[in-house]
Amino acid sequence: MKTGDLTLVKQINKSIVLNEIEKKGPISRAQISKDTGLNKTTVSTMVSELIEDKLVNELGQGQSSGGRKPVMLYFNTHAGYAIGIDLGVNYILAVLTDLSGEIVEEESVPLSDQSAEEIMQALRSLIRSLIEKSPDSPYGVVGIGIGAPGIVDPEGLILFTPYLDLNQVNLKQILEDEFNIPTLIDNEANTGALGEHLYGAGKNAMNLIYVSVGIGIGTGIIINGQLYKGATGISGEMGHLTIEVNGRKCSCGNRGCWELYASESALLTEAKKLEYFKDTSSITLDHIESEAKKGNKDVLRLLHTIGEYNGVGLVNIINTFNPDMLIIGNRMARFENWIMNPIKSVLDDRLSVFHGNAVNLTVSSLGKYSNALGASAFVISKFLDINRVKVI
Repeated sequence: MKTGDLTLVKQINKSIVLNEIEKKGPISRAQISKDTGLNKTTVSTMVSELIEDKLVNELGQGQSSGGRKPVMLYFNTHAGYAIGIDLGVNYILAVLTDLSGEIVEEESVPLSDQSAEEIMQALRSLIRSLIEKSPDSPYGVVGIGIGAPGIVDPEGLILFTPYLDLNQVNLKQILEDEFNIPTLIDNEANTGALGEHLYGAGKNAMNLIYVSVGIGIGTGIIINGQLYKGATGISGEMGHLTIEVNGRKCSCGNRGCWELYASESALLTEAKKLEYFKDTSSITLDHIESEAKKGNKDVLRLLHTIGEYNGVGLVNIINTFNPDMLIIGNRMARFENWIMNPIKSVLDDRLSVFHGNAVNLTVSSLGKYSNALGASAFVISKFLDINRVKVI
């Protein structure tokens, strides 16, 4: 617990003023004083410091209410830039954003194999390219955020990922040593949840679950507006809920895990068994979507089944968390037109009447950018923490 000395009081006041400008700008000093209860001298002093820090700029004069026209203030979103990376199983998407999360540059590459060597080479190349493309700014690139599939500890060590050769790899340390830029690593469902909460479909939801349905299934949990990560930082591994007692063997060691029946992997595995695809050497989601649009009955039946299995897992999530909103994200969201009805049918059949229509079920509004933008938001928040105060 910090003690309440004068330095702390000043830090708190500066934090309050920055938050007001960031959220409400353009805004005048007088309005900040009125909205926060801080006296005008304190506000003026804090604003001067923030202008000196290059985090706040003066816009010009606003509307007058009878006296001298006020000078308007706004948050300098171009004071620095952040790199957010979606580390997928068969691709890497990297974005460069300003401090408001606006994408300035983006690059992506496919991963032909999942070896540590190829992944590290691709990451280095993407990061170096975005650093070079970053516009001139007072703080430069303030951080690198990465959303990775699998279990990531609070220190950024990837403990386990069944799809990439990165188990026990200290990705954070490797990248910080090479680029000398603060780096944060988290589970991709957590970064996806944060991205949707800050910039996407979940902006107005205080309690939401982001369900990342890709090669596997993970969930990011927002409770009371805050990302919930559990006692050791690895909450949300709900793709490994058991939905078949004597089901298939999972790479996690369990049997009958939800993601074995409802994920992108499950869809591709079952599609290979269809007569239509028997002579296709490599089936992709593009192939499946194309056939669905053509009305291929076997493909439509398969998508219906995948939707039902998704619904079964979502029932468990709703019964556990009672969220305001469920957001389906990652690459399975592209099949919204074919999986949402079976999902809703399962929810109607299996949820108790007490749930009613309390849950808003939707798909990601950020599409492929949820994870990368959430990863960027993590490092932006870390950077701005130098002007924010936590007293506990």
